[in-house]
Amino acid sequence: MMMSKKYRPFGQIPLENRHWPDAVITRAPVWCSVDLRDGNQALVNPMGIEQKLEFFDLLVKTGFKEIEVGFPSASETEYNFLRRLIEENRVPDDVTLQVLCQAREHLVIKTFEALKGASKAVFHIYNSTSPAQRKYTFHKSKEEIVAIAVDGIKCVKKCLPMADGTDIRLEYSPESFSSTEIDFAVEICEAVKNEWGPTPEKKIILNLPTTVECATPNVFADQIEYFCTHISGRDSVIVSLHNHNDRGEGVASCEMGLLAGADRVEGTLFGNGERTGNLDIVTVALNMYSQGVDPELDFSTIMETAGEYQRLTGMPIHPRTPYCGELVYTAFSGSHQDAIRKGMAAREGMPQDAVWDVPYLPIDPHDIGREYEGIIRINSQSGKGGAAFILEQDYGIAMPKAMHPAFGAIVKTAADTAQRELKPAELYDLFLSTWIEKKTPLAILDLAETHIEGSGIDGRSEQVSCRGVVAWNGQKITIGAAGDGPLDAFVQALHETPVPRFNITAFHEHSIGSGSDTSALAYVQITTEDSRQVWGVGKSSNVGRAGINAVVSAVNQP
Repeated sequence: MMMSKKYRPFGQIPLENRHWPDAVITRAPVWCSVDLRDGNQALVNPMGIEQKLEFFDLLVKTGFKEIEVGFPSASETEYNFLRRLIEENRVPDDVTLQVLCQAREHLVIKTFEALKGASKAVFHIYNSTSPAQRKYTFHKSKEEIVAIAVDGIKCVKKCLPMADGTDIRLEYSPESFSSTEIDFAVEICEAVKNEWGPTPEKKIILNLPTTVECATPNVFADQIEYFCTHISGRDSVIVSLHNHNDRGEGVASCEMGLLAGADRVEGTLFGNGERTGNLDIVTVALNMYSQGVDPELDFSTIMETAGEYQRLTGMPIHPRTPYCGELVYTAFSGSHQDAIRKGMAAREGMPQDAVWDVPYLPIDPHDIGREYEGIIRINSQSGKGGAAFILEQDYGIAMPKAMHPAFGAIVKTAADTAQRELKPAELYDLFLSTWIEKKTPLAILDLAETHIEGSGIDGRSEQVSCRGVVAWNGQKITIGAAGDGPLDAFVQALHETPVPRFNITAFHEHSIGSGSDTSALAYVQITTEDSRQVWGVGKSSNVGRAGINAVVSAVNQP
C-alpha cells in the first residue's frame, strides 16, 4: 500500500448551515427499478425476452411504479421486449415504463417507435460531465459538454410528435455526477431544464448518479442538498438518486441523499449491477420499514422474491445479505441465542402489534415471510440456551433452566467433535441418547405399585408400595418399599440396593404431545453423597412412572 500518495481525498462541498443532519425519513421515495437495464447488462448471461417478461412481472408484483426497460434503440432484444410489453397489455395502468437513449436523432426516433401504443413513459437521456470524462473521453470543455446535453433535449423535443398519444416525461442524468464539480452539475442541469420547460404539473426528473462512489456518504449528502437548494424552479423538479456501491456505501449514501432532499431512487433488487453493483433497493426499503415507515414495496414473501431473482439472473445472494440472506436470522453466539430466546418467549403474551424489540433482530422475520425455526443454529460456539430453545420450538421439550448448562456442555462437545453445525434432529438424538435411552448401569426389569389407604386417625396419609426387579451392573435385584408416592417409594427401595445413595433436589414435569399421544416428561436433579448434582429425564404415558424413569436416567449419568 506504499502507493497511497497517488490518491487524493475528495473535496468538501461549499455548503453552510446544512439541514440534512437533522432531517428524518418519514415517507417512501418514488422507486424506479433499473434491473432490466443496469442489472441485466451486468449479467454473465443476459436475460432473454421470456426471462425479461417474467422479471417485469416480478417487479410489478413487488410494487414498482416506474420500471426502466433498457435501451430499445441499441438492442433488438430490448426493442422486441418493449413491444411485447405494450402489445400484450402487460403494463398496468399505474406503472410507467422508462427507456434510456443516447441523444442522437436516429436512436431517439427508434426509441419513440418502440414506445408506440404506451400510455406513458419516461424518456431518459444522459451525457457524462466529470473532469476525467471531459479530459480523457470527450476532449471537450464545459461549454461543449453543456451544448451536447442541450442538443440532446432539442432532439427529443423535435421527435415528440412521434409520441402519438404517449404521455412523455423527461429524465436527464449528468453521468458521473458524483465526481463532477457541484456548481457545474447545477449549471448543466439548469441548461437542460430551461430547454425542456418543465412545470409543477409536469416535472422534469434530474437524476444524479453516483456513477463511481468517490466520497463518504456525508459528502454525498452535501452534494444533494447543495443541488436541491441551488437548482431553480425546485417545484418543477424531481431530484432522483442513482447510487452505485464502489465504496460499499450505496445504501448509506442513498439514505443520506433522501435526508438531503431527494424525491426519487433508482436501484436494483439485491444490488445487482456493474462492478460492485447498484443500490440495493430491498435493503433501503426494509430499513425504512424497520423505522415504522411504509416503503410502499411488498417484500412480505422475500424468499420467493429472492428465489425468482436468482433463477432469472443466475446471480447468487450472499448468506449475510441484510434481511434475505440465509443466515441473517441465525445466531451462533450463545449470548445472542439466549437473548433471542428470552425476547421471543416474552412476546408470546403480547398483542400482535406490540412494538418489536427482540434483541438482535431488527424486524420480525414473519413480516417478510421468514420463519423462526432458523433463528438459532448450534455449533461449538453456541450457548446453553440455544440448544434448549431448539428442542422446545421443534420438539416441545421444555427443559428447566437449571438443566440448560448440562445439555449445553453435551452439545458443545458433540459440535467440537463433528467440527460443524448441529441440526435440530441431531440435538434431539443427543437428548434421547443422553437421558431417555440410557439403560445402564441401572435398569427397571419389572415394577408394580400398590396404593395403601391411610386411616387419617393416626396421622398417616395414603402411601404407595412399590415392588419389582431392577438390574444393577447386570445383577438382578428384587426391590420393595413404601413411600408417600410412587417416586418416593422407588427411591426408598433403591436405598436397600448397591445403588449409591442420593437425594432428589429438583423435580419438574410437563406434558408433551396431544390427544391419545400425550405423554409426561419428568426432569429430576439428584444430589449424590459426594455432593455431585446430576440431571435425569424420564418419559412415560404415566405421570408417576415418568418421574421414576427420570431417577433411573439421573443415576445412569456418568
